[in-house]
Amino acid sequence: MIEKLQDARKKYNPILFDLICGVATSLLFSAFLYLEHFGITIKILNTVFGLFALAMFLYIPKRAILIAGFLIGLFWFYWIGYSFKYNGINNIETVITVAFAFVYMLFFGILALTNSVAIRAILLFGLSFFEPVDFNWLQIELLFVDSYFGVFKYQLFLILAAISLPNYIKKAYRLIPLLLLVLAINFNPPIQKDAPLKIKLISTDFKQDIKWNRENLRPTIELIYKEIRDAKDEGYDLILFPESVFPFYMNQADSVIQHLQELSYDIAIVAGSLLKEDNLHYNVTYMFSNGNYEVAKKMVLVPFGEYIPLPDFAKKFINEIFFAGASDFKTADAPTDFVIKGIKFRNAICYEATCQEIYEGDVDFIVASSNNAWFYPSIEPTLQKLLMRYYARKKGVTIYHSANWSGTGIIR
Repeated sequence: MIEKLQDARKKYNPILFDLICGVATSLLFSAFLYLEHFGITIKILNTVFGLFALAMFLYIPKRAILIAGFLIGLFWFYWIGYSFKYNGINNIETVITVAFAFVYMLFFGILALTNSVAIRAILLFGLSFFEPVDFNWLQIELLFVDSYFGVFKYQLFLILAAISLPNYIKKAYRLIPLLLLVLAINFNPPIQKDAPLKIKLISTDFKQDIKWNRENLRPTIELIYKEIRDAKDEGYDLILFPESVFPFYMNQADSVIQHLQELSYDIAIVAGSLLKEDNLHYNVTYMFSNGNYEVAKKMVLVPFGEYIPLPDFAKKFINEIFFAGASDFKTADAPTDFVIKGIKFRNAICYEATCQEIYEGDVDFIVASSNNAWFYPSIEPTLQKLLMRYYARKKGVTIYHSANWSGTGIIR
């Protein structure tokens, strides 16, 4: 197949041929994401597009790989720079977007070091274990989260073997390795249970540029109290609010805590806020139940959002330039579990819900909260949802997700 592509490349304009191959690869690799964004989930399409996307990476010319990687970075992460304007840094979105595109051009660019299909397959499998700049939102197996194939590593290995081996087999038997695809089919998906509680998921639409304004504080609190009273009257056992729905340091607002404690005798309340302790800042979730409360500190921070994954000298420079000298948030050492009316829920705050660490151990149910207004409007909530679905299906977990702006729902 490599030889046929090379012959076609010689026959036509090589630069145009490489461009077409790169664009086609990136579109196939991103199709499932945009279909989901527009409410279209067709398993056969996701299966075929995913297979062809990986096959293209194994067989296309080297320059086309670089083009595909760059465009994938754009298609998946064009929204990354949106949040900087809320830190008082304007007109940098394009710079950040292009930077991420180059990161993923280099990420996939390792495949361009060789023309060997087998070595490319091995390298592509190896890339599924690697997270550029400590950011894990490009999972290669994610292509098959809503397909007929599974999302485990061994299934990705079988898929890559099935589409690479035909290159090394005589024509009469060339299609036999494709039988390996049968072994990659998701025959026994994990069982995902529903929590035996009536849970109300709250979706809010607070814009990021007004969310923290002092004049909006009282209306926000009153809205939250009303939602809690309504949920209690409707017979719910638990109400879940988005990340930082209380936009202040809750541990410095005794009157709010006391009122929530009083309300929690009738309904359990899980809500996001901030915590300041010993001059350290934490992104946290509060859980109120039966007049008591617990606090869950975030364990996994967002790279370049809540911490800088660079050496100290570079971290200090970037904090001064881009984050007004603000230091990184601090983290918990382990995930937090809430026991609500006898049922255990793992807590996850936004990015955490898309990270392996939250799913380790005995986990059946997760209460997740997010604030997606940082990146509105974009595909970010869709990608986040697909990543949560990816981990939920790998681990047999059900996620109850409440978000600001977009993404609220039960994820299985």
